[in-house]
Amino acid sequence: MSTSLQYEWTPADLGFIPTMQKGLRTLIVGAGEAGRALARDLENVPDLGLAPIGFLDDDTHKRVVRRLPVLGMLSDLLAVVTVQRVDVVLLAIPGLSSAQVRTLATTASRVGASVRHLPSFVTMMQRDVVGTDLRSLEIGALIGRPEMHVVSPEVQATIRGARVLVTGAGGSIGSELCRQVNGFGPERLVMLDHDESNLHRLQLELTGEGLLDSDDLVVADIRDAQRMDQIIGDMRPDVIFHAAALKHLPMLERHPCEGVKSNVRGTLNVVTAAVVHEVGRFILISTDKAADPTSVLGATKQLAELVTKHAAASRATTTVAAVRFGNVLGSRGSLLPVLAEQLRNDEPFTVTHPNVTRFFMTIEEAVGLVLEAAHLARGGETFVLDMGKPVRIVDLVANYARQLGLSDVDIRFTGLRPGEKLHESLFAGHEAREATTHPRIYSTSSAAPGPRFLSGLEDLFEASSRNAVDEVTSIMAALLGNYVRSSPADSTSCSALYPDDF
Repeated sequence: MSTSLQYEWTPADLGFIPTMQKGLRTLIVGAGEAGRALARDLENVPDLGLAPIGFLDDDTHKRVVRRLPVLGMLSDLLAVVTVQRVDVVLLAIPGLSSAQVRTLATTASRVGASVRHLPSFVTMMQRDVVGTDLRSLEIGALIGRPEMHVVSPEVQATIRGARVLVTGAGGSIGSELCRQVNGFGPERLVMLDHDESNLHRLQLELTGEGLLDSDDLVVADIRDAQRMDQIIGDMRPDVIFHAAALKHLPMLERHPCEGVKSNVRGTLNVVTAAVVHEVGRFILISTDKAADPTSVLGATKQLAELVTKHAAASRATTTVAAVRFGNVLGSRGSLLPVLAEQLRNDEPFTVTHPNVTRFFMTIEEAVGLVLEAAHLARGGETFVLDMGKPVRIVDLVANYARQLGLSDVDIRFTGLRPGEKLHESLFAGHEAREATTHPRIYSTSSAAPGPRFLSGLEDLFEASSRNAVDEVTSIMAALLGNYVRSSPADSTSCSALYPDDF
């Protein structure tokens, strides 16, 4: 988007505009009646966590509205969001076409800002669907630190003009990867998922059409090695982000063989095809549960990390690395949507233990840092994102309720489930925390698995194909060495009534 010529100044001329109001820096698109009312409500209710810094409007006669500056026209969005370090863009023009909304959303995503529509925001304030627009909450108060957006020129250079493949594209992390990658102008973005409904939803969001008639939407299962080889061989991607996985911890405790088939064998299938066809970069999305795992989810994801290390040690031309992080706020089935649903149903909030803690990030933060790590990768690393200090779930619930004006919080403690820890860790006991050139990304390097690793995987895959649960868990323990399954009786384990969607 080019800078408007109707103003005598450019957005950069104004410089950075500070705000005394606490919250995410918010730009309102539309300085009409709706935009003015929105600015008034945001100023009057600071607990909503959005601090307006100004407007965009195509009426060049408007310069100041409700003591806030009009910073440019709609075509100035990229420059204004960049100069003003905007976190959230609120669209307050009801008549915007779907094409304009897509253009604004894509532009904002290039610098890590999110876009929200006025109708959904107003509905949230009326509490008809309380808590569903997570950006209306003060994220910093929930997770105990400011939310940060990171987009470097090096990341843009890595993606712009590249052919990018995202597996698990319809999931929470995969779809956010697609949104941010799409904003950097790739030559081609191929979105792969085994669920056609997820792809339909994603295409509607990115293009405004859901015809499912694009070659860039691929229905496939990562468990199918031949299909992965065919897709990657035909596409010849420059970058693969491998987000496809089974990730709901309690389910995998009950069905560990399925976790092995998707998380371990699926990863091996995709990375093997990437190496054979000389893909430039392969990035695995991992989880903090892979550090000294006590669950099937953690064990299968640590094995997936070892698969990437083995591939990196093969001296192939593909740069292979993994990125590990904790829970994300806003993903499907994660904490806040479940709390919102319980609130709507007038049910008590459910937490397993008064002392259970987790690391939290927003989806946008996590994916932005995944893209940064992809640029940093040289091969064989497991990158670990700096997620701040762990947050007590009961404190997060209390802060959430406080922002919604609830004075009486009813919390029901539900007891423990197998596989979960009371406290997660980002690094295993044997891993060293190593700094990188990025202040919020660490790395841990360890030796690649030995020559018997692949034969051990074959034994694991054969046992999983027979659904031999005890044999599968025993082989995983032998392969890893630090996998110790927890049970409800363990004092160090805990669970919540929501899946940990990392």
